[in-house]
Amino acid sequence: MKATVTVMLKQGVLDPQGEAVRHALGTLGFEGVEGVRQGKVIELDLAEGTSEADVTSMCEKLLANTVIESYRVEMG
Repeated sequence: MKATVTVMLKQGVLDPQGEAVRHALGTLGFEGVEGVRQGKVIELDLAEGTSEADVTSMCEKLLANTVIESYRVEMG
């Protein structure tokens, strides 16, 4: 079984990497980009019987800094 965890900075938290990407895109001529938020995607190969609650616990304890990041878990 696989799980995909998407981690993003919470709204209101400054995203310097996203801003650098936005600026670079403008430099390359892509003027229509008004904002960029950068995050990370984590794919987990799970043993049978691992629940979404287990993955949520992994996120809370290690995969996301819940003070400044939000996350979404997709099981499949």
